[in-house]
Amino acid sequence: MLDSKVAKLINEQVAKEFYSAYLYLDFSIFYEQQGLDGFANWYMIQAQEERDHAMLFLKYLQLNGEKVTLEAIDKPDKALETLMDPLKAGFEHEQYVTSLINDIYAAAYDVKDFRTMQFLDWFVKEQLEEEKNADDMIKKMELFGNDSKGLYSLDSEYAARVYTAPSLTL
Repeated sequence: MLDSKVAKLINEQVAKEFYSAYLYLDFSIFYEQQGLDGFANWYMIQAQEERDHAMLFLKYLQLNGEKVTLEAIDKPDKALETLMDPLKAGFEHEQYVTSLINDIYAAAYDVKDFRTMQFLDWFVKEQLEEEKNADDMIKKMELFGNDSKGLYSLDSEYAARVYTAPSLTL
């Protein structure tokens, strides 16, 4: 069985990952309404990834004999008015998620829960990638987004993204 604090944090993370999926679904809808199908695709795939992250945390709790309590998922509350708004909100959100993963890792470290630390190693690496992707999208939008041909090119790039399920196995 897991330490009660570690189990509580992981259980809370399930809802936070589902919130992330919900947030990115909101971003996808925003971009779809703007006629940017590529950006919408990128965030739809991002929503799928976050859902899978939630399921990995849920499964980890179950494998450890812990009770899973599904919490309410908050409604996304980001004001989306400009094309840059979802990108900046996404970067801030990924930094927040990184802090949550770090908190779980620290709690596992405190009780010498090496199995949970090993499980979280993948998420620590994943968050580095998530933050870099979000930052790169902002930089590209700043460089090319004000030009219609540049925006079209970015949208085409993001339309090419395909979903790949996480490689983490339990």
